[in-house]
Amino acid sequence: MVSCIEAQSITLTPFAKRIEFDLNELDLAELNRRFESATPQEILAWAIATIPNLVQMTSFSMGAVTHMLYHELQTKVPVIFLNTLYLFPETLETAEKAKKIYNLCLYTCQAASTREEFIAKYGDKLWEKDVNRFHQLTKVQPMNKALDELSVQGWITGRRRDQSVQRQAMPILERDQDGRIKINPLANWSHKDLWRYTFANSVFYNPLHDQGYSSIGDQPLTTKVQAGEDERAGRWRDSGKTECGIHS
Repeated sequence: MVSCIEAQSITLTPFAKRIEFDLNELDLAELNRRFESATPQEILAWAIATIPNLVQMTSFSMGAVTHMLYHELQTKVPVIFLNTLYLFPETLETAEKAKKIYNLCLYTCQAASTREEFIAKYGDKLWEKDVNRFHQLTKVQPMNKALDELSVQGWITGRRRDQSVQRQAMPILERDQDGRIKINPLANWSHKDLWRYTFANSVFYNPLHDQGYSSIGDQPLTTKVQAGEDERAGRWRDSGKTECGIHS
C-alpha cells in the first residue's frame, strides 16, 4: 500500500467554516438542503474543513472529483483504489498514471495477491457461482480494511443520481453502516456536466469510455452500453444486480 498523506491547504467557501464538533451531531438533513444548490467544489471544501481523516474512493473511471481535490482545492486527500485482480488492463494503466500525480492508496484482496492465487483458493469464475461472495472478497473486505487502517471518518464518492434508477434518490451526504459520513459531491451533476468538466479541465479518464463502456468495473462483469440504456446497464447485465456491495 502506498503511504497516505494528510490533507494540506484548502480553499474555504461560505459552506466551509472550520469548526470543531462531534460528527455524530451533524444534521445531515439540513446540510443536504443547503448543499442541494451548492457546487461540487463547495461541498468538497466543506468536507475537507469539517471531517477529519477524509479519503476519496475511486475506481479510476472518471477523474473529475480527484482533479477538484488536488488542483482546485489544493489538498492531498488520500485516494483509495481497490484492485480486485479482475480489472481491465486500461483501468490499471489509468491507476498507474494517477499514482504519479495523486496520493494513491492501493488495497487488494486480503487472501490473494494475484489472480492465480485467487483462483487456486476460490476456484475459477467465482462471480458465476456466487457474485456476492466474489465482491465481498475483492471489494468489500479490502474497502473495510482501508477505512479501518486509515481511521476514516468520511469518504468521497463519484456517484451521480442520473447514473441509474437506483441512485435517483441518493442524498449528497449520508452515513454508511458504520456511521462514517459519505459525501456524494456530484449527486446533482448530469452525464453531460461530468464530461463538460472533464474536457474543459483536460482531466484524464479511463480510455474504455471511448470504446462504449459508460460504467467500468471488473472485466468479466462489465459490458458496453447501448444507446438509450442507463449508464450502469453494462454492469452485471441481465442479473438483476445493481451494486457491488460498497454502496449497499
